[in-house]
Amino acid sequence: MSETGTVARTPRPGAQKSSGTTAKKGERAAKEKAVVAVQQLMGEEESRNPEEYQCTGVLEADFAELCTRSGYTDFPKVVTRPRPHPISHSSASTSEKPTLDDQRLSASCSLFSLESKYGFFWPTIQVELEQDDGKAVKEIYIRGWKVEERILAIFSNCLPALSQLQAINLWKVGLTDDTLSTFIALLPLCSPTLSSQIFPICRKVSLEGNPLPKQSYHKLMAMDSTIVHLSLRNNNIDDYGAQLLGQALSTLHGSNRTLVSLNLAFNYIGDKGAGHLADGLRLNRSLLWLSLAHNHIQDKGALKLAEVLHPFELTHPEVVERRRLLLEKAAQEWSRWPTSSRQAEARMEREKPQIGGVSNVTLVEKMQSMKTLKGLTKKKEKPGEVVKKEKSPTQGVPKKEDTTKPGKVTIPEQKPSKGKGTKPGNKEKRSILLESEQLVAEATELINPLLEPMEHRDGKVFMPGNKVLLYLNLLRNRITEVGLEAFLTAVQYQAQFAKPKSASKGPVGLLWLSLAKNCFDPQCPMNIMIQELMLPKDPIKVKLKDEEAPPFST
Repeated sequence: MSETGTVARTPRPGAQKSSGTTAKKGERAAKEKAVVAVQQLMGEEESRNPEEYQCTGVLEADFAELCTRSGYTDFPKVVTRPRPHPISHSSASTSEKPTLDDQRLSASCSLFSLESKYGFFWPTIQVELEQDDGKAVKEIYIRGWKVEERILAIFSNCLPALSQLQAINLWKVGLTDDTLSTFIALLPLCSPTLSSQIFPICRKVSLEGNPLPKQSYHKLMAMDSTIVHLSLRNNNIDDYGAQLLGQALSTLHGSNRTLVSLNLAFNYIGDKGAGHLADGLRLNRSLLWLSLAHNHIQDKGALKLAEVLHPFELTHPEVVERRRLLLEKAAQEWSRWPTSSRQAEARMEREKPQIGGVSNVTLVEKMQSMKTLKGLTKKKEKPGEVVKKEKSPTQGVPKKEDTTKPGKVTIPEQKPSKGKGTKPGNKEKRSILLESEQLVAEATELINPLLEPMEHRDGKVFMPGNKVLLYLNLLRNRITEVGLEAFLTAVQYQAQFAKPKSASKGPVGLLWLSLAKNCFDPQCPMNIMIQELMLPKDPIKVKLKDEEAPPFST
C-alpha cells in the first residue's frame, strides 16, 4: 500500500510537461487581458480629451465634464446665485406654538442645515440665469476663492458656448498679473454667436478686492477692448495705477471708444492720480460714468477734474496734432474733388492776394467751406438741377469768398456751433448744417475731439470741454471750498448751454455730481448753488417730480 501510494503520488514526466504548458498559457492569457485593458483605458482617455469635447451651452454640465476630462476631481460646483427670501408678514404675525410635526421636521432638517451652513465656505461658481430660459447663464459670480490657471483654461472652452452671458464678477479671487493677462485673453472668446447682435455679449466686468503688484488694470481698457462697464473697486490703486488708467482712456493719438462706465471707488488715488485721469478725459468722448468715491483727492486733483468740464487751453503737442489732422483731412477732401473744380480753385487762389502767415489755415478753411456749400446744394436741389451745377463749378465762389474774409483766422466749424450759416438769420440753413454734421458724425462713428470747433483767444486755442461725462462721484474725499469753487465755475458754464428736453441729441454735460462728505460745510453758499443748478438736470429727480405732479385739469 505504501509503495503503491508512493508511486501514485509521484507525478509522471508527461504530466509535469502538460502542467507547465498550461501555466504558461494562463500567464500569456492574463498578459493579453492586461494589455487589452490598458489599451481600452488609453482609448477612453483619448476619447475624453477636453479639447475634443463639444460644449452644450449648459455651464453646470460643461464645466463638470471639462474638469473631469482634465483630471480635476475636487472642482467647484456651479450653483444658482442665492436670492434673499421675502419676509412673510402672515407667519410673523401669528403667535401660535409649533406643533409636534413641525418639531420633528425641524429635527430631521438639522443635519441638512448644518451641512448647508458649512457648505457656504466651499468654492462655488454662482450663476444668474435668464427668466425665460432656465439654462441660459446671464451673469457669473466667483467670490472668495483663488482662481488658478487651470480654471481659466476650462473657462476658455465652456464660456464661448454661453450665448447670453453679459457679466463676469470676480471678488477676492487672488488674481495675479499673469492670471489677469489670461483672463483678458479669455474675454474676446465670449462673443455673440448670432450676427444680428451688435455689441459683444460679455460687456460688464467687475474685478474687486484683487490688488495687483504691477497694477496692470489698464490692460482691460485697451484700444481693442470690448468692455463697456468696468468696476475696479477696492484694489489698492494709487497714483501710478491711475496714471496707467488715464493713459488708457485717451492719449494724443487715440482713445478708448467702448468704455461707458468706470468705478474706481475705495482706492488710494490722490491729487496726481486725479490729474492723470483728468488728462484722460480731455480727449475721451465715450466715458459717461466715473466714480472716484472714497479716495484721497484734495483740491489740486479737484481743480484738474473741474478744468476739463469747461473750456481749457490746448497744449503745444495738442495744437500740433490738431494742425496735422486738419491738413490730412483737407488733403483727403481735395483728392475727392473733380479735376475741373481743383483747377478752378487753383486759378482763384492765384488771382487772390495772399495774406501773409495764414496761407495754410485759409486753405483748410476754404476746403471745409467748399465741402459745406457743396453738401447744401446737393441736399436742397433736385437731381436735374445738380447736373446744371456740375457744368459751372465756380458758381459758388462768391459765397465762399464771403466766408474767408481777411482778418478771420478761425475755422468755419465754429459757425454751426454758434448758429451761423452762410446767410445769418436763415434758420433753414442752420438746420441743414446741423443735419449734415450729424450725418458726418454717424459716418465716422466718433470724430476726433481735436477736430471739434475751437475758440481762439489771445493767440491760444481753447477746447469747449468734456460735455459727454454725465455722472461724476467724488463722495468722501478731501476737497475743501477751493475745489468746490472750481466745480461751481464748471457747473455754471454748463448750465449756460443747457438745452431743453426737446433739444437735439448732442452732449448736455453733467447730470449728476456728488461732492458730499468732503472737507466743507454742506450748507455753504457754493454747495447750495451747485445743488440748485444741478437739480433741474438730475433725471431721477425730474422724473419723480413729474410723477408727483397733479394731472392737468381742463
